[in-house]
Amino acid sequence: MKLVSFEKTGRRAGVIVGDMILDASSALRCAPLTVEEIFRRGLLPEVQNLADNASEIDREYFIPLNGARLYAPIQSPSKIVCLGLNYLDHALEQKKDPPARPMLFAKAPSALAGPYDDIVIRPGVEDVDAEAELAVVIARDGTMIPASEALNHVAGYMAFNDVSARKIQRDDRQWFRSKSFDTFAPCGPWLVTTNEIGDPNALAIRQRLGEIVMQESSTSRMIFPVSELISFISSAMTLMPGDIIATGTPAGVGVFREPPVFLEDGDVVTIEIEGIGYIKNRVRKLR
Repeated sequence: MKLVSFEKTGRRAGVIVGDMILDASSALRCAPLTVEEIFRRGLLPEVQNLADNASEIDREYFIPLNGARLYAPIQSPSKIVCLGLNYLDHALEQKKDPPARPMLFAKAPSALAGPYDDIVIRPGVEDVDAEAELAVVIARDGTMIPASEALNHVAGYMAFNDVSARKIQRDDRQWFRSKSFDTFAPCGPWLVTTNEIGDPNALAIRQRLGEIVMQESSTSRMIFPVSELISFISSAMTLMPGDIIATGTPAGVGVFREPPVFLEDGDVVTIEIEGIGYIKNRVRKLR
């Protein structure tokens, strides 16, 4: 099942059915207004039932997917937890040893952007780079979750671009500000539920800058797989419905190329993940 946040007299939660969006916010009597509200209220089975029986639902609850305004599938997570150096080849391109345990950092939820929104670079922000990542979305509360139970806490997966202002990252000597500018977390195009993905640690992942392939890898190359990440993160903090875990990026990012390749006005960045789809964002520099 593919869950979306879309525009229809306000932001609503929907389900992709063929080439249409089923308005789950209207079709369900309890009318959840966001995808994360579906998880918080335990309504995922009801939404799955809608999708399974879409042919029996009044057509007034559908709008065409083509031309619809899509937002980030998750609107208001309590946190976005990101991973540094979670691919061996990405550590090696920096001439760093792979970490002994997951390296966590945070990205502000206000950085979230839709799958086709512009990446907006503010005046004075230099050396902006893109990072292709698999994002995990949490379905239910959990703390100190064993790795063996971790995937039971997952709602689904998205494509994610961890946009990073490299000069600020260097100057600040930490990562929060450099990665938290508005629009620096495009994601989507929808949340694909776990029953459609299978093994999240075996998905092809790719970043293209225009027509040039910058990153091409597989989530099988992650140092710490999804279940271990969830267990490690939840050992320190409670994970809540709608929380996003960005699982790290493979080698090929612009900053470590020779010469470096940074995002320029008018560039188009495409992040694609097997079984999920792609997000495509144009770069717009403010002057």
